[in-house]
Amino acid sequence: MEVLSSSPRSPTGLALLLPEHNNNKGGRPTTGGSLVRHAKEKEMASVLLSALYADVIRASQISDGFIILLESAKDLAVDILDAVEVLALFVARAVVDDIIPPAFLHRAKKVFPENSKGLQVIETAEKSYLSVPHHAELVERKWGGSTHLTVDEVKKKISDLLREYIESGDTAEACRCIRELGVSFFHHEVVKRAVIFAMETPSSQSLIFKLLDEAAEEGLISSSQMIKGFSRLAESLDDLTLDIPSAKAIFQQLIPKAISEGRTGRRRWHLGSETVHIAPSLASARHAGERLLRCWGGGTGWAVEDAKDKITKLLEEFESGGDLGEACQCIHELGMPFFNHEVVKKALVMAMEKKNDRLLDLLQECFGEGLITLNQVSKGFSRVKDSLDDLALDIPNAREKYISYLEHAKTNGWLS
Repeated sequence: MEVLSSSPRSPTGLALLLPEHNNNKGGRPTTGGSLVRHAKEKEMASVLLSALYADVIRASQISDGFIILLESAKDLAVDILDAVEVLALFVARAVVDDIIPPAFLHRAKKVFPENSKGLQVIETAEKSYLSVPHHAELVERKWGGSTHLTVDEVKKKISDLLREYIESGDTAEACRCIRELGVSFFHHEVVKRAVIFAMETPSSQSLIFKLLDEAAEEGLISSSQMIKGFSRLAESLDDLTLDIPSAKAIFQQLIPKAISEGRTGRRRWHLGSETVHIAPSLASARHAGERLLRCWGGGTGWAVEDAKDKITKLLEEFESGGDLGEACQCIHELGMPFFNHEVVKKALVMAMEKKNDRLLDLLQECFGEGLITLNQVSKGFSRVKDSLDDLALDIPNAREKYISYLEHAKTNGWLS
Protein backbone atom coordinates (compact mmCIF):
# COMPACT_ATOMS: atom_id res chain seq x y z
CA MET A 1 0.00 0.00 0.00
CA GLU A 2 3.03 2.30 -0.19
CA VAL A 3 1.65 3.85 -3.35
CA LEU A 4 -1.02 5.56 -1.25
CA SER A 5 1.52 7.90 0.28
CA SER A 6 3.86 8.19 -2.69
CA SER A 7 2.47 11.57 -3.72
CA PRO A 8 0.02 14.10 -2.33
CA ARG A 9 -1.70 14.03 -5.71
CA SER A 10 -1.52 10.30 -6.27
CA PRO A 11 -4.44 9.20 -8.48
CA THR A 12 -4.47 5.89 -6.62
CA GLY A 13 -7.21 3.63 -7.95
CA LEU A 14 -7.94 5.92 -10.91
CA ALA A 15 -5.05 4.28 -12.75
CA LEU A 16 -7.49 1.56 -13.76
CA LEU A 17 -9.37 4.18 -15.79
CA LEU A 18 -6.31 5.52 -17.57
CA PRO A 19 -4.86 3.78 -20.63
CA GLU A 20 -1.32 2.47 -20.23
CA HIS A 21 1.32 4.99 -21.25
CA ASN A 22 3.97 4.02 -23.76
CA ASN A 23 7.49 5.32 -23.93
CA ASN A 24 7.29 7.17 -27.24
CA LYS A 25 8.54 10.70 -27.60
CA GLY A 26 5.21 12.35 -27.12
CA GLY A 27 4.49 10.29 -24.08
CA ARG A 28 0.96 10.03 -25.45
CA PRO A 29 -1.18 7.30 -23.93
CA THR A 30 -1.85 4.24 -26.03
CA THR A 31 -5.11 2.36 -25.92
CA GLY A 32 -5.88 0.29 -22.84
CA GLY A 33 -7.52 0.74 -19.45
CA SER A 34 -11.20 0.97 -18.64
CA LEU A 35 -11.84 3.92 -20.96
CA VAL A 36 -11.51 1.78 -24.06
CA ARG A 37 -13.07 -1.39 -22.73
CA HIS A 38 -16.66 -2.53 -22.70
CA ALA A 39 -19.48 -1.40 -20.42
CA LYS A 40 -18.89 -4.29 -18.02
CA GLU A 41 -15.29 -3.22 -17.33
CA LYS A 42 -16.33 0.42 -16.93
CA GLU A 43 -18.99 -0.63 -14.44
CA MET A 44 -16.48 -2.79 -12.53
CA ALA A 45 -14.02 0.12 -12.36
CA SER A 46 -16.70 2.42 -10.93
CA VAL A 47 -17.81 -0.16 -8.37
CA LEU A 48 -14.19 -0.79 -7.34
CA LEU A 49 -13.52 2.92 -6.83
CA SER A 50 -16.63 3.19 -4.70
CA ALA A 51 -15.53 0.18 -2.63
CA LEU A 52 -12.02 1.58 -2.09
CA TYR A 53 -13.23 5.07 -1.18
CA ALA A 54 -12.38 6.23 2.36
CA ASP A 55 -11.15 2.86 3.62
CA VAL A 56 -8.23 2.54 1.17
CA ILE A 57 -8.18 5.73 -0.90
CA ARG A 58 -8.62 9.09 0.81
CA ALA A 59 -11.24 11.51 -0.47
CA SER A 60 -8.55 14.04 -1.39
CA GLN A 61 -6.75 11.40 -3.49
CA ILE A 62 -9.95 10.60 -5.36
CA SER A 63 -10.46 14.27 -6.20
CA ASP A 64 -6.81 14.79 -7.17
CA GLY A 65 -6.93 11.64 -9.27
CA PHE A 66 -9.91 12.90 -11.22
CA ILE A 67 -8.13 16.21 -11.83
CA ILE A 68 -5.17 14.29 -13.28
CA LEU A 69 -7.61 12.26 -15.37
CA LEU A 70 -9.21 15.44 -16.73
CA GLU A 71 -5.76 16.88 -17.46
CA SER A 72 -5.16 13.81 -19.65
CA ALA A 73 -8.39 14.29 -21.61
CA LYS A 74 -6.71 15.98 -24.59
CA ASP A 75 -4.18 13.16 -25.05
CA LEU A 76 -6.78 10.48 -24.47
CA ALA A 77 -9.06 11.97 -27.13
CA VAL A 78 -6.41 11.32 -29.79
CA ASP A 79 -6.78 7.54 -29.46
CA ILE A 80 -10.27 7.34 -27.95
CA LEU A 81 -12.75 9.28 -30.05
CA ASP A 82 -15.45 9.33 -27.37
CA ALA A 83 -13.02 10.07 -24.52
CA VAL A 84 -14.88 13.23 -23.45
CA GLU A 85 -18.21 11.39 -23.25
CA VAL A 86 -16.74 8.41 -21.36
CA LEU A 87 -14.81 10.58 -18.92
CA ALA A 88 -17.92 12.69 -18.33
CA LEU A 89 -19.84 9.56 -17.40
CA PHE A 90 -17.10 8.43 -15.01
CA VAL A 91 -17.21 11.85 -13.35
CA ALA A 92 -21.01 11.82 -13.12
CA ARG A 93 -20.94 8.30 -11.71
CA ALA A 94 -18.43 9.36 -9.05
CA VAL A 95 -20.76 12.19 -8.00
CA VAL A 96 -23.77 9.85 -7.89
CA ASP A 97 -21.77 7.30 -5.88
CA ASP A 98 -20.75 10.07 -3.43
CA ILE A 99 -17.01 9.55 -3.88
CA ILE A 100 -16.53 13.11 -5.13
CA PRO A 101 -18.76 15.97 -3.94
CA PRO A 102 -20.81 18.07 -6.40
CA ALA A 103 -18.65 21.02 -5.35
CA PHE A 104 -15.73 19.26 -7.08
CA LEU A 105 -17.16 20.23 -10.48
CA HIS A 106 -17.37 23.90 -9.50
CA ARG A 107 -13.74 23.89 -8.33
CA ALA A 108 -12.49 21.89 -11.32
CA LYS A 109 -13.96 24.42 -13.75
CA LYS A 110 -11.51 27.00 -12.40
CA VAL A 111 -8.55 24.71 -13.14
CA PHE A 112 -9.09 24.28 -16.89
CA PRO A 113 -8.94 26.98 -19.59
CA GLU A 114 -11.87 27.69 -21.87
CA ASN A 115 -12.25 25.24 -24.80
CA SER A 116 -10.02 22.66 -23.08
CA LYS A 117 -10.99 19.00 -23.18
CA GLY A 118 -11.02 18.88 -19.38
CA LEU A 119 -13.61 21.64 -19.22
CA GLN A 120 -15.65 19.89 -21.93
CA VAL A 121 -15.73 16.77 -19.76
CA ILE A 122 -17.03 18.68 -16.75
CA GLU A 123 -19.68 20.53 -18.76
CA THR A 124 -20.82 17.29 -20.41
CA ALA A 125 -21.09 15.59 -17.01
CA GLU A 126 -23.23 18.45 -15.72
CA LYS A 127 -25.48 19.01 -18.72
CA SER A 128 -25.89 15.47 -20.10
CA TYR A 129 -26.08 13.54 -16.83
CA LEU A 130 -26.29 15.45 -13.55
CA SER A 131 -28.86 18.06 -14.60
CA VAL A 132 -31.46 15.72 -16.11
CA PRO A 133 -34.48 14.30 -14.21
CA HIS A 134 -33.80 11.05 -12.34
CA HIS A 135 -30.12 11.51 -13.13
CA ALA A 136 -28.95 9.03 -10.48
CA GLU A 137 -30.82 6.11 -12.03
CA LEU A 138 -29.77 7.19 -15.52
CA VAL A 139 -26.10 7.22 -14.56
CA GLU A 140 -26.24 4.02 -12.50
CA ARG A 141 -27.82 2.00 -15.30
CA LYS A 142 -25.72 3.48 -18.13
CA TRP A 143 -23.24 0.61 -18.07
CA GLY A 144 -25.86 -1.94 -17.08
CA GLY A 145 -24.46 -2.85 -13.67
CA SER A 146 -22.50 -6.04 -13.29
CA THR A 147 -25.54 -8.11 -14.30
CA HIS A 148 -26.63 -6.12 -17.38
CA LEU A 149 -30.19 -6.24 -16.06
CA THR A 150 -32.44 -3.29 -16.73
CA VAL A 151 -33.58 -1.18 -13.79
CA ASP A 152 -37.11 -2.57 -14.07
CA GLU A 153 -35.79 -6.15 -14.06
CA VAL A 154 -33.71 -5.50 -10.95
CA LYS A 155 -36.68 -3.91 -9.19
CA LYS A 156 -38.83 -6.95 -10.00
CA LYS A 157 -36.16 -9.33 -8.68
CA ILE A 158 -35.93 -7.29 -5.49
CA SER A 159 -39.70 -7.40 -4.99
CA ASP A 160 -39.78 -11.15 -5.67
CA LEU A 161 -36.98 -11.96 -3.21
CA LEU A 162 -38.63 -9.82 -0.51
CA ARG A 163 -41.97 -11.59 -0.98
CA GLU A 164 -40.25 -14.97 -0.74
CA TYR A 165 -38.40 -13.83 2.37
CA ILE A 166 -41.59 -12.70 4.11
CA GLU A 167 -43.10 -16.12 3.40
CA SER A 168 -40.06 -18.18 4.43
CA GLY A 169 -38.38 -15.98 7.04
CA ASP A 170 -34.99 -17.26 5.84
CA THR A 171 -32.71 -14.26 6.37
CA ALA A 172 -29.56 -15.99 5.15
CA GLU A 173 -31.22 -16.97 1.87
CA ALA A 174 -32.56 -13.45 1.35
CA CYS A 175 -29.09 -11.97 1.90
CA ARG A 176 -27.65 -14.48 -0.56
CA CYS A 177 -30.21 -13.42 -3.18
CA ILE A 178 -29.42 -9.74 -2.61
CA ARG A 179 -25.71 -10.46 -3.00
CA GLU A 180 -26.28 -12.43 -6.21
CA LEU A 181 -28.01 -9.47 -7.81
CA GLY A 182 -24.55 -7.91 -8.02
CA VAL A 183 -25.82 -4.33 -7.87
CA SER A 184 -24.37 -2.93 -4.64
CA PHE A 185 -24.82 0.61 -5.99
CA PHE A 186 -28.59 -0.08 -6.20
CA HIS A 187 -29.09 -1.54 -2.70
CA HIS A 188 -30.99 1.59 -1.69
CA GLU A 189 -33.83 0.13 -3.76
CA VAL A 190 -33.77 -2.99 -1.56
CA VAL A 191 -34.11 -0.77 1.52
CA LYS A 192 -36.87 1.32 -0.03
CA ARG A 193 -38.94 -1.64 -1.20
CA ALA A 194 -38.40 -3.54 2.04
CA VAL A 195 -39.78 -0.66 4.11
CA ILE A 196 -42.73 -0.30 1.72
CA PHE A 197 -43.52 -3.97 2.35
CA ALA A 198 -43.36 -3.24 6.08
CA MET A 199 -45.79 -0.35 5.61
CA GLU A 200 -48.20 -2.43 3.55
CA THR A 201 -48.10 -5.45 5.87
CA PRO A 202 -47.55 -4.51 9.53
CA SER A 203 -47.12 -8.16 10.48
CA SER A 204 -43.95 -8.29 8.34
CA GLN A 205 -42.20 -5.39 10.07
CA SER A 206 -40.12 -7.42 12.49
CA LEU A 207 -38.93 -9.70 9.66
CA ILE A 208 -38.09 -6.73 7.44
CA PHE A 209 -36.01 -5.00 10.10
CA LYS A 210 -34.31 -8.29 10.92
CA LEU A 211 -33.26 -8.58 7.27
CA LEU A 212 -31.98 -5.02 7.10
CA ASP A 213 -30.09 -5.50 10.36
CA GLU A 214 -28.49 -8.70 9.06
CA ALA A 215 -27.60 -7.05 5.74
CA ALA A 216 -25.93 -4.20 7.63
CA GLU A 217 -24.17 -6.65 9.97
CA GLU A 218 -22.65 -8.50 7.00
CA GLY A 219 -21.66 -5.27 5.28
CA LEU A 220 -23.96 -6.28 2.45
CA ILE A 221 -25.86 -2.99 2.47
CA SER A 222 -23.68 0.03 3.24
CA SER A 223 -24.73 2.89 5.50
CA SER A 224 -24.88 5.28 2.52
CA GLN A 225 -27.22 2.91 0.66
CA MET A 226 -29.33 2.50 3.81
CA ILE A 227 -29.65 6.28 4.14
CA LYS A 228 -30.41 6.70 0.44
CA GLY A 229 -33.14 4.04 0.63
CA PHE A 230 -34.98 5.78 3.46
CA SER A 231 -34.52 9.15 1.76
CA ARG A 232 -35.88 7.87 -1.56
CA LEU A 233 -38.90 6.48 0.25
CA ALA A 234 -39.52 9.77 2.03
CA GLU A 235 -39.45 11.57 -1.31
CA SER A 236 -42.12 9.25 -2.72
CA LEU A 237 -44.55 9.41 0.23
CA ASP A 238 -47.01 11.65 -1.65
CA ASP A 239 -47.34 9.04 -4.40
CA LEU A 240 -47.51 6.21 -1.87
CA THR A 241 -50.53 7.74 -0.16
CA LEU A 242 -52.56 6.87 -3.27
CA ASP A 243 -52.15 3.18 -2.38
CA ILE A 244 -51.49 3.52 1.34
CA PRO A 245 -53.58 6.48 2.60
CA SER A 246 -51.79 6.58 5.96
CA ALA A 247 -48.30 6.19 4.42
CA LYS A 248 -46.86 9.33 6.02
CA ALA A 249 -48.08 8.46 9.50
CA ILE A 250 -46.85 4.87 9.20
CA PHE A 251 -43.46 6.03 7.95
CA GLN A 252 -43.05 8.40 10.90
CA GLN A 253 -43.82 5.49 13.22
CA LEU A 254 -41.35 3.21 11.46
CA ILE A 255 -38.35 5.53 11.84
CA PRO A 256 -38.16 5.15 15.65
CA LYS A 257 -38.77 1.42 15.22
CA ALA A 258 -35.90 1.23 12.74
CA ILE A 259 -33.68 2.98 15.29
CA SER A 260 -34.83 0.57 18.00
CA GLU A 261 -34.19 -2.51 15.85
CA GLY A 262 -30.78 -1.19 14.81
CA ARG A 263 -29.89 -0.51 18.40
CA THR A 264 -30.56 -4.04 19.54
CA GLY A 265 -28.98 -5.63 16.48
CA ARG A 266 -25.35 -6.67 16.36
CA ARG A 267 -24.39 -3.88 14.02
CA ARG A 268 -25.95 -0.42 14.11
CA TRP A 269 -27.14 1.03 10.84
CA HIS A 270 -26.05 4.61 10.25
CA LEU A 271 -29.44 6.28 9.81
CA GLY A 272 -28.06 9.74 10.37
CA SER A 273 -29.89 13.03 10.52
CA GLU A 274 -29.69 13.18 6.70
CA THR A 275 -32.38 10.48 6.76
CA VAL A 276 -34.33 11.03 9.92
CA HIS A 277 -34.95 14.73 9.28
CA ILE A 278 -37.70 13.53 6.94
CA ALA A 279 -39.73 12.32 9.90
CA PRO A 280 -41.26 15.44 11.49
CA SER A 281 -41.68 13.69 14.82
CA LEU A 282 -37.90 13.49 15.10
CA ALA A 283 -36.86 16.49 13.06
CA SER A 284 -38.70 18.87 15.36
CA ALA A 285 -36.50 17.84 18.26
CA ARG A 286 -33.86 20.48 18.98
CA HIS A 287 -31.27 17.83 19.76
CA ALA A 288 -32.38 15.16 17.25
CA GLY A 289 -28.76 14.53 16.23
CA GLU A 290 -27.79 13.78 19.82
CA ARG A 291 -30.79 11.46 20.19
CA LEU A 292 -29.57 9.52 17.19
CA LEU A 293 -26.03 9.39 18.47
CA ARG A 294 -27.23 8.03 21.79
CA CYS A 295 -29.27 5.37 19.96
CA TRP A 296 -26.73 4.41 17.36
CA GLY A 297 -23.39 5.61 18.61
CA GLY A 298 -20.76 6.44 16.01
CA GLY A 299 -18.71 3.86 14.19
CA THR A 300 -16.87 3.59 17.49
CA GLY A 301 -19.83 3.52 19.86
CA TRP A 302 -18.81 6.72 21.66
CA ALA A 303 -21.30 8.54 23.84
CA VAL A 304 -22.44 12.07 22.96
CA GLU A 305 -20.22 13.69 25.58
CA ASP A 306 -17.17 11.70 24.40
CA ALA A 307 -17.83 12.69 20.79
CA LYS A 308 -18.18 16.37 21.68
CA ASP A 309 -14.98 16.26 23.71
CA LYS A 310 -13.03 14.69 20.84
CA ILE A 311 -14.39 17.28 18.41
CA THR A 312 -13.37 20.12 20.73
CA LYS A 313 -9.86 18.74 21.17
CA LEU A 314 -9.21 18.22 17.46
CA LEU A 315 -10.46 21.75 16.69
CA GLU A 316 -8.30 23.25 19.44
CA GLU A 317 -5.26 21.42 18.12
CA PHE A 318 -5.93 22.66 14.58
CA GLU A 319 -6.63 26.23 15.74
CA SER A 320 -3.27 26.32 17.53
CA GLY A 321 -1.38 25.52 14.33
CA GLY A 322 -2.26 21.92 13.55
CA ASP A 323 -2.08 20.37 10.08
CA LEU A 324 -5.17 20.74 7.84
CA GLY A 325 -4.92 17.24 6.39
CA GLU A 326 -4.48 15.68 9.82
CA ALA A 327 -7.54 17.54 11.16
CA CYS A 328 -9.63 16.25 8.25
CA GLN A 329 -8.38 12.74 8.91
CA CYS A 330 -9.36 13.03 12.59
CA ILE A 331 -12.87 14.10 11.61
CA HIS A 332 -13.11 11.16 9.22
CA GLU A 333 -11.90 8.77 11.94
CA LEU A 334 -14.66 9.95 14.28
CA GLY A 335 -16.89 7.80 12.07
CA MET A 336 -20.01 9.91 12.74
CA PRO A 337 -20.96 11.73 9.52
CA PHE A 338 -24.49 12.27 10.87
CA PHE A 339 -23.05 14.25 13.81
CA ASN A 340 -20.74 16.50 11.77
CA HIS A 341 -23.06 19.45 12.33
CA GLU A 342 -21.44 19.52 15.79
CA VAL A 343 -18.05 19.98 14.09
CA VAL A 344 -19.48 22.90 12.11
CA LYS A 345 -21.08 24.50 15.15
CA LYS A 346 -18.02 24.19 17.38
CA ALA A 347 -15.69 25.41 14.62
CA LEU A 348 -17.80 28.53 14.02
CA VAL A 349 -18.08 29.33 17.72
CA MET A 350 -14.34 28.75 18.24
CA ALA A 351 -13.57 31.02 15.27
CA MET A 352 -15.61 33.76 16.96
CA GLU A 353 -13.99 33.24 20.35
CA LYS A 354 -10.40 32.92 19.15
CA LYS A 355 -10.81 35.43 16.30
CA ASN A 356 -9.19 32.84 14.05
CA ASP A 357 -10.81 32.45 10.64
CA ARG A 358 -8.43 29.58 9.87
CA LEU A 359 -11.15 27.32 11.24
CA LEU A 360 -13.27 28.30 8.22
CA ASP A 361 -10.53 26.87 6.00
CA LEU A 362 -10.98 23.55 7.79
CA LEU A 363 -14.74 23.55 7.18
CA GLN A 364 -14.21 24.41 3.53
CA GLU A 365 -11.68 21.61 3.13
CA CYS A 366 -14.00 19.12 4.84
CA PHE A 367 -16.85 20.11 2.53
CA GLY A 368 -14.60 19.94 -0.51
CA GLU A 369 -13.49 16.42 0.38
CA GLY A 370 -17.05 15.31 1.02
CA LEU A 371 -16.39 14.74 4.72
CA ILE A 372 -19.14 17.17 5.76
CA THR A 373 -22.29 17.31 3.65
CA LEU A 374 -24.28 20.39 2.70
CA ASN A 375 -27.04 19.17 5.02
CA GLN A 376 -24.64 19.00 7.96
CA VAL A 377 -23.13 22.41 7.16
CA SER A 378 -26.62 23.94 7.04
CA LYS A 379 -27.58 22.30 10.30
CA GLY A 380 -24.40 23.51 12.01
CA PHE A 381 -25.02 27.09 10.90
CA SER A 382 -28.66 26.87 12.03
CA ARG A 383 -27.63 25.70 15.49
CA VAL A 384 -25.21 28.61 15.83
CA LYS A 385 -27.91 31.03 14.67
CA ASP A 386 -30.29 29.65 17.31
CA SER A 387 -27.74 30.29 20.04
CA LEU A 388 -26.65 33.79 18.99
CA ASP A 389 -28.40 35.50 21.91
CA ASP A 390 -26.48 33.37 24.41
CA LEU A 391 -23.21 33.71 22.48
CA ALA A 392 -23.54 37.51 22.48
CA LEU A 393 -23.15 37.52 26.27
CA ASP A 394 -19.52 36.42 25.87
CA ILE A 395 -18.89 37.53 22.28
CA PRO A 396 -20.51 40.97 21.74
CA ASN A 397 -20.03 40.87 17.95
CA ALA A 398 -21.26 37.28 17.60
CA ARG A 399 -24.10 38.22 15.27
CA GLU A 400 -21.84 40.23 12.95
CA LYS A 401 -19.31 37.39 12.91
CA TYR A 402 -22.05 34.88 12.13
CA ILE A 403 -23.27 36.95 9.17
CA SER A 404 -19.73 37.27 7.79
CA TYR A 405 -19.16 33.51 8.14
CA LEU A 406 -22.48 32.86 6.44
CA GLU A 407 -21.54 35.05 3.47
CA HIS A 408 -18.08 33.45 3.32
CA ALA A 409 -19.62 29.97 3.15
CA LYS A 410 -22.07 30.99 0.43
CA THR A 411 -19.38 32.73 -1.61
CA ASN A 412 -17.14 29.67 -1.49
CA GLY A 413 -19.90 27.23 -2.41
CA TRP A 414 -20.22 25.17 0.76
CA LEU A 415 -23.55 26.65 1.79
CA SER A 416 -26.47 27.40 -0.51
